[in-house]
Amino acid sequence: MDPLDAGAGSILRQPKAVWATAGASVVAFMGIGLVDPILPSIAQGLHATPSQVSLLFTSYFLITAVAMLLTGFVSSRIGGKKTLLLGLAFVVVFAGLAGTSGSVGQLVGYRAGWGLGNALFVSTALAVIVGAAAGGSAAAILLYESALGLGMACGPLLGAVLGNVSWRYPFFGTATLMAVGFLCITAFLKEQPRPARKTSVLDPLKALGHGGLASAAVSAFFYNYTFFTVLAFTPFVLDMTPYRSGAVFFAWGVLLAVFSVIVAPRVQERFGSLKVLGGSLVLLAADVLVLGYGSHTAAVVCTILSGAFIGVNNTVYTELALGVSDAPRPVASAGYNFVRWFAAAAAPYFAPKIEEWTDIHVPFVVAAVTAVLGALVVVVRRKALAHEAEELEPRHATEDGVGAFAN
Repeated sequence: MDPLDAGAGSILRQPKAVWATAGASVVAFMGIGLVDPILPSIAQGLHATPSQVSLLFTSYFLITAVAMLLTGFVSSRIGGKKTLLLGLAFVVVFAGLAGTSGSVGQLVGYRAGWGLGNALFVSTALAVIVGAAAGGSAAAILLYESALGLGMACGPLLGAVLGNVSWRYPFFGTATLMAVGFLCITAFLKEQPRPARKTSVLDPLKALGHGGLASAAVSAFFYNYTFFTVLAFTPFVLDMTPYRSGAVFFAWGVLLAVFSVIVAPRVQERFGSLKVLGGSLVLLAADVLVLGYGSHTAAVVCTILSGAFIGVNNTVYTELALGVSDAPRPVASAGYNFVRWFAAAAAPYFAPKIEEWTDIHVPFVVAAVTAVLGALVVVVRRKALAHEAEELEPRHATEDGVGAFAN
């Protein structure tokens, strides 16, 4: 059976609450790639260096990582709906303030507040969508990944269109869209049942005591370093106008969406999740090496192509994080995201620094190495990552029942 057959119809037949949450999720993910096409413009407008501007990502994801320990604590006490609205309110305020920044220091600080709001919203949104979506968790994850892909694709495009007028406008645009999301969730989402037991700040860290979840988080940490080297450092390498850069990252986001929602389930069905993840990470490593050492045209092509591998990886990692342990999904997700987002904070900071210390090629060598390390964790820890026996082999197994990783 086609892996999408069971869930494709249900994805289109969802309650209004799910669509409102998914729509706001699109805008939340738009905020990640929004600044990509305008990074050079921000640097010019605020008289900042690339390494200073890269702190827009670092502050955002550093706060996001730490805040992951708080999301379950907050949502288990005030409820999912209020947590979503609190996160959206933070984003509206701090995205709007970011557009008024007079220095790169102010902008970095406002992005940190934005990251806190995004952490509260995004981690809770996944749990809300899984709980409210028709068609079970598989359909919910596909819907969430669709929102991620669409947001990642549209973010650079919106950033390019508005940023071509002024680098400040994309921030005001995001604040406006998130305000619309706030109103939609207020109107359509009913309060979700609170968990029977309140979550403590330490629960996500305790969940990482499970070998499978810890392995998924460590592998995703290395992968995220590669991912955000591409996202945050490549715009300076391409050195294009906001429109051209936005077009490149829009194409990148489209591939990310298509491969996360359509291709990933198909190849998982045929080859097995862990084999697909390991292979995709190795291909991503090869892609970023060519991106770093090839011509300008090759860099553009490889930037776009990386979206395919990133899309596959995102889907498989999300499924592993939610299903590999017996921890409640919000707790497992918080622990997993706490680890992996530190790499998203580190890569935008270290990539330009490594360029300053060496040359423009070496940051991509480091990114290729981290992708391979992520694949090695998958191979070495495959038994811990296999929460079901079939995860070690393709569902279309060979006749003698020997799986892909048996040898």
